[in-house]
Amino acid sequence: MSDDALTYRAAGVDIDAGNAVVERIKPLVKRTFRPEVMGGLGGFGGLFDLSGRYREPVLVSGTDGVGTKLKLAQQLNRHGTIGIDLVGMCVNDVLVQGAEPLFFLDYFATGKLDVDTTVAVVGGIAQGCELAGCALIGGETAEMPDMYPPGEYDLAGFTVGAVEKSRMLTGDAIVAGDVVLGVASSGPHSNGYSLVRKILERAGNPLDLDLGGVKLADALMAPTTIYVKPMLDLLKSAPVHGMAHITGGGLKENIIRVVPDGLGLALDAAAIVLPPVFDWLQREGKVAREEMWRTFNCGIGFTVILPDAAVAAASALLARHGLASSVIGAVVPAAGGERVRIG
Repeated sequence: MSDDALTYRAAGVDIDAGNAVVERIKPLVKRTFRPEVMGGLGGFGGLFDLSGRYREPVLVSGTDGVGTKLKLAQQLNRHGTIGIDLVGMCVNDVLVQGAEPLFFLDYFATGKLDVDTTVAVVGGIAQGCELAGCALIGGETAEMPDMYPPGEYDLAGFTVGAVEKSRMLTGDAIVAGDVVLGVASSGPHSNGYSLVRKILERAGNPLDLDLGGVKLADALMAPTTIYVKPMLDLLKSAPVHGMAHITGGGLKENIIRVVPDGLGLALDAAAIVLPPVFDWLQREGKVAREEMWRTFNCGIGFTVILPDAAVAAASALLARHGLASSVIGAVVPAAGGERVRIG
């Protein structure tokens, strides 16, 4: 080869590093496989056999990222749990319609592939899939020189779930008098981090600050709670009328998405007690209460709408899964232009 001959490596893409990543993630991915997975890792398409599982299956798909929580992960050099966030943001969304997440695919893009970082991220994705009970059947690792600054990467996730058509949650069963059961989050999950980072910057990045025995950095990087297994269990025994994943838009804008026209929500502000990390963010950023409610989950990562008579049994079941819950409001007839009242 002549001295001036160009190679893909010289152009900034290391195929050998990509192959090393694939070899190291194979055992991590294999642990997520379900009996319906056909073939292994490395094909052009992931295969999943649906035959015999459903009479009238409805496929429910979702895609998401983790927003600028990625910037904080990269700042702190913490790459092992951001993949759990990625899975959680996708599977919790399809869960809202009663769907069981079946499989997951990821997209990881960076300027220069670092094998250890990539394996750590994909390892977190695999862990998230195990928590959700879905198979990681494919993905893409893209090395794109000059697209990303050194040390930075981007993530996207995609999931497909399924639900029997007759058991799909559409919100049509929701009636006035139903209650809203708020289920605890692990922290901000993966929303509001552009504001979080502004508040951190203003406060001088006190990431070692103690918040009741937990460092601020740990509280902010706590991975998104994956609600799949507890909620699928709940759906087997409780008369659930609707569910909502509290993401961008916070408590103010997410629950109402599943409530039929003509109905609204009366949420009890006194029942929404801010955990320490949210309390710190509000105080340090001088964030108005209304802004907190429409930006963050404020300690409530998921909600279940059901009759009041079913709340005690539902809360007990969720507690057995390690999830705290409490009633935070009720469904009411819509009054005026504002369908969500928090007071």
